[in-house]
Amino acid sequence: MRLLYTIDNEELLTNAANLLLKEFKNNRLFIFSGTLGVGKTTFIKYICKALGVQAGISSPTFSLVNEYESSGGSVVYHFDFYRIKDVQEAYDIGYEEYFYSGNYCFIEWPEKIPGLVPPDAVEIKIEVKNNGEREIWVK
Repeated sequence: MRLLYTIDNEELLTNAANLLLKEFKNNRLFIFSGTLGVGKTTFIKYICKALGVQAGISSPTFSLVNEYESSGGSVVYHFDFYRIKDVQEAYDIGYEEYFYSGNYCFIEWPEKIPGLVPPDAVEIKIEVKNNGEREIWVK
């Protein structure tokens, strides 16, 4: 993994989101890892805003997936697998239709669905440093 961006205030998330989308302009599947409360959902909110999503963006912790529409009419999917008990729940929501739709998919807690994430997904890891800064790593 390599460092994409260091964040010491929330305003820099716009820059990090734009950089990520520019660098991975041909990718549509992104997986996010990091400890609980590290800022995965917050970063995804900024990425969605950069894609033109106007509606309220929130964590799909209980619904597993939220669907947003961008200003250009494209669909963005946001997954949070933190609360699933087994991979069967991902099958039950029809994860394949989302992951292979060609639309943007942002997946939190991909480690909860081992073997289901396509190998071409962009991996993003967020870490909190002792001084409170966040580092965003990509692979």
